[in-house]
Amino acid sequence: MRCRTQRWWCWTMAAMPRTLPINSPSNAPCSLFSAHNPERTHPMPTSSAAPAILPIAAVSQLAFRDAMSGLAAAVNVITTDGPGGRAGFTATAVCSVTDQPPTLLVCINRSASVYDAFIENGRLCVNTLGNGQQDLSNLFGGKSSQQERFACGQWEAGVTGAPILDSAKLALDCKVSQSVSVGTHDILFCEVVDIRHQSGADALVYFGRRYHHLPSETPVA
Repeated sequence: MRCRTQRWWCWTMAAMPRTLPINSPSNAPCSLFSAHNPERTHPMPTSSAAPAILPIAAVSQLAFRDAMSGLAAAVNVITTDGPGGRAGFTATAVCSVTDQPPTLLVCINRSASVYDAFIENGRLCVNTLGNGQQDLSNLFGGKSSQQERFACGQWEAGVTGAPILDSAKLALDCKVSQSVSVGTHDILFCEVVDIRHQSGADALVYFGRRYHHLPSETPVA
């Protein structure tokens, strides 16, 4: 009788639902990323192909030049001297890059007659012109010879040997540290090694395909 009772008790206990501890893996919330169920971890679906990038046509040269004429810019005569010879040209495509180290950029057309001299010399000076120096700008931007260009104005050699215009509003003597070719031009990255400037000199600005006078000090209303 005791054996039957014991057997019945075992069957009953086996059939009863079991209460598991809260920390039991079987009682943990169902999750695809559960640490107790690593075999159920699945990566999120990803796109099999990147979206197509449609080609975008560039604007015309004429439209671009017209737009750039609306950007006011300082007028500069860029000069160099060295093994490649003495040369200079007028440019507005001059821009600050960084002050660590002090660096600016100058853009030069590879088809320009002065290109080889600037590349071979590896040094240049940015001479920013002041009001009243429009003729000098036109001279260095025209078809005149290099001898004729440097016959106008007073020049002296800077730290790098590049010609510095005595009457320039600002002179930035530089060594070329790097160049990058883009389209028809080279971008020359130039580290500034010496600076000369004239305080109080009015600026010469090119805007709307014309020269403009910009006072160095604007009166306060």
